[in-house]
Amino acid sequence: MEFWHGFITLTVIHLLAAASPGPDFALVSRQALLQGRRAGLWVSLGIALGLGIHIAYSAAGLATLIAHSTMWMSAIKLIGGSYLLYLGYQGIRAKAQSGVITNEPAVIMDVAAHRLVGKGFLCNALNPKAPIYFLSLFTIVLSPNLPASTLVVYGVWIMLLQLFWFSLITLFFSQPTIRRRFLAISHWIDRVFGVAMVGLGLKVLLSKN
Repeated sequence: MEFWHGFITLTVIHLLAAASPGPDFALVSRQALLQGRRAGLWVSLGIALGLGIHIAYSAAGLATLIAHSTMWMSAIKLIGGSYLLYLGYQGIRAKAQSGVITNEPAVIMDVAAHRLVGKGFLCNALNPKAPIYFLSLFTIVLSPNLPASTLVVYGVWIMLLQLFWFSLITLFFSQPTIRRRFLAISHWIDRVFGVAMVGLGLKVLLSKN
């Protein structure tokens, strides 16, 4: 019963965490609105894979070291905050589309899957709040004497929950009726996304903990 108690606790906590607004949510909703279902799903997969990095070092016991190391946390904040600023800069520079707007513009369909997966992966893997979150999560749910097989099951399940949630977000924002209303102002969506990412990046870089 201990396995299922931990499994249910893990599910509830992580779904609540995934549903909270943040860089991942902003990135997926933006990709789904502007580039369609395909792009949103690839980015969602990248975000889920990014979780694998945090799960791996947390299971190895490194989350405690990282969370309590000024040097490591400063490095993660610098890299993660800078990446958010980079994403924000790209969004702010967005220009209005010329020509007829369709649901799936040809230029958008040419975006390579590996680029979309990579963007989602980096957005999640470089999140400086992740070590603290996973330290708390693993402290609540896991214990050092858990078998490796249980750790693997829990880790894979967390990634699947992440993929499931952001796939739902993608399916919602990529609906034709919703996308049609937003495509005409796509450059403004990009700019709002950019400002939000810059704000998050500055908050990360200027935070004291």
